[in-house]
Amino acid sequence: MAALFGSRVRRLRMAAGLTQPELGAKVHVVGTRITQIERASGAKPTFALARALDIALGADDLLIDLWPYVYREAFPNWSRKFMEYSARAVAIRQYAAHVVPGLLQTEDYARAVLSLDALLDGEEQLEERVDARMGRQERLSSPDRPELWVILDEAVLRRPVGGQAVMRKQLASLLDAAAERHIAVQVLPFDQGGHEAMGGSLTILTLPDGSEVAYTEGSDYGQLIEEPADVSRYKVIYDRLRAAALPPVMSLDMIRSAMEGNYRGANLPSRSERRRLAQEQLQQSSGGRLRRGGRRVAGRRPRP
Repeated sequence: MAALFGSRVRRLRMAAGLTQPELGAKVHVVGTRITQIERASGAKPTFALARALDIALGADDLLIDLWPYVYREAFPNWSRKFMEYSARAVAIRQYAAHVVPGLLQTEDYARAVLSLDALLDGEEQLEERVDARMGRQERLSSPDRPELWVILDEAVLRRPVGGQAVMRKQLASLLDAAAERHIAVQVLPFDQGGHEAMGGSLTILTLPDGSEVAYTEGSDYGQLIEEPADVSRYKVIYDRLRAAALPPVMSLDMIRSAMEGNYRGANLPSRSERRRLAQEQLQQSSGGRLRRGGRRVAGRRPRP
């Protein structure tokens, strides 16, 4: 895909009567960077550069459309396949053990998280990854947006990734996201103790045809699960996490408390009360959504 992208850039550049240094000047890079792109050598172009090339060459979004495939070549086959599934999923259920999931990260938080990769190859690659992550978030505001249900371990709230200012902005963004009809956020508090997903994160994707896949991830590994029997096992694990977590309205209270630096200031219910609320939550029908402490509501937003 990088070679295809490069050949298209070369063809468009020659049709425009531009030299490599001339095109580089138009998009604010050196001419040798254009050479690297055309030969598919060196670092892959960032999304910002692909967009600038598209505009400069009048490519009518051709280069922009090609760029995600170029980017995905940097990932293993199973990771690319998971990304493709994610782009088509009609429902996404995630448990995040360490950081806010990529779909809900602010740009500053995403940059702080991605910069921690020990194998990161320079600032350009970092910006490429940040651009890609921000680009994937656009689907949450598209007409075919998926239903998103996120469970955050309490550690996610406690760890000030990027510093206090970045973290506060990220927590505020979580509260804004949770106000959307198609997004639900829960927090799994420390006092729930151990559970089956400790040590990594878990994602369940529901595809348009009703089939499902699961994905588990740690700091330096990932595994895509497609066998239905295995996926069912991970669905049970996720449902148990959802039952153990605070109901949505209480989870938002805890996030607000974390924003104020008072992680234990939220008015948390007892375990027995949480179990009662969880039973109602797990018994929801597929036709409704849970909002405000576990009550199921119909498809239309209730009047204030």
